[in-house]
Formats: sequence, C-alpha cells, structure tokens
Amino acid sequence: MTGTAIFFLVLAIVLVWGGFTVSVLALSRKPDRHDFPPGGVDDHREDIGPVERDT
Repeated sequence: MTGTAIFFLVLAIVLVWGGFTVSVLALSRKPDRHDFPPGGVDDHREDIGPVERDT
C-alpha cells in the first residue's frame, strides 16, 4: 500500500469510529428527549391487521 492509501484508510477509520464514539457518548448523557409534543389517544391500530390485496 502506498502512503496515500494508508493515510486515507486511517482517516476513514478515525471518522467512522470517532463518530460512533461521539454518538454513543451523547446518547449515554441524554438518552431521552423531552421536547416532543404530548402524545395522542391510543387508537388501537395494532389490533387491525394490514390490508391484503390480491394483485
């Protein structure tokens, strides 16, 4: 491998694993968002199966 290839390999590894590490740390510090609007009434859609069409 050339020096340029090794440089870009190391750069890609640092970017991927660095982003993964930062996102894991951010999620461990603030795991849940509290700025969502309040939820609506449950309409029990999980009780009804998906529509099946014979096409």
